[in-house]
Amino acid sequence: MVQITRYPLVSHLRAEASQHVLRFRGGRLVQGGRGLAFWFVPLSTAISCVSAEDLEVPFLIRGRSKDFQEVNVQGSVTYRVKEYLRLAERIDFSIDVKTGLHRSNPLERIASAVTSLAQQLSIDLLASTPLATLLAEGCERVRARLDEGFRREPGLTELGIELVAVRVSAVQPSVEVEKALRMPMREAIQQEADEATFKRRAQAVDKERAIQENELQNKIELARREATLIEQSGTNDRRRASDLADIERIAAEAEARRREIAAFAEASAIRAISEANVDGERARTEIYSALPSDRLMALAVQELAGKLTAIGEVTITPDHVGSIMRQLGLVLERREPAKEG
Repeated sequence: MVQITRYPLVSHLRAEASQHVLRFRGGRLVQGGRGLAFWFVPLSTAISCVSAEDLEVPFLIRGRSKDFQEVNVQGSVTYRVKEYLRLAERIDFSIDVKTGLHRSNPLERIASAVTSLAQQLSIDLLASTPLATLLAEGCERVRARLDEGFRREPGLTELGIELVAVRVSAVQPSVEVEKALRMPMREAIQQEADEATFKRRAQAVDKERAIQENELQNKIELARREATLIEQSGTNDRRRASDLADIERIAAEAEARRREIAAFAEASAIRAISEANVDGERARTEIYSALPSDRLMALAVQELAGKLTAIGEVTITPDHVGSIMRQLGLVLERREPAKEG
């Protein structure tokens, strides 16, 4: 589309850089180029505008494979105009000098021709190829066949266009066939999923068994350690009791030894005292044996008098008086010489 500005006698045209404009006057080309801007007289000027950019034509082709299965091919063809004047001579690209719009739909005619050629080439390839091969290698095969066919097709050269690229996005069977083809693969995938599930469960069971065995081993080890601890505790208790018994035995032996030493010392003291008493008695006996009987009697009376606390009645016989008198006489005789001296 170009932009046209109208004035009373003349008009002005301005095209975009992606538009190739052809200006005719009197049936002859007077001006042509991309992105032109010029003044013209509408009554004596004819203008054609051809797109200079790459154009893409999508297509969807239905055909049958060699084994009579329905196949759909989806893709696109990209082309560009190589010779603008030749294309304008074969297809009407003229525009209305008042509005700047094409008088017809030239791009649709080109798209129809491209689609028809792509359909013819694709159907020939599909009819000679089995479905399995098409599904496995269909996109590349169809793309190569279309690319070769478009480049060899003389009709495109005569139109003045050239091929830029061919793209095939999908080669698909019918819905029923695709579902039937998917079923074995789906079953295989489901089987693999089930096997993976079973394997995972088996691994889980193995891990659970390993965990239980580990727990059992831990319990056995704990029981063994507990038995060892109990045995060691009993050994320690026995050793402690033995040590305590040894301590008590040593203490008892020490106490017995101490008592024996004390008893021996006490016996020795008693023996010494007894021996001293015996010696004293022996000495006193020897002294007493040397004294006369009357002196022994006096000593006996004296000792008896010292032990008696009270005397109720004393009986004195003549023998006793005589003896006492003699005693007194002897005492007086001993004292008188002492006084004289």
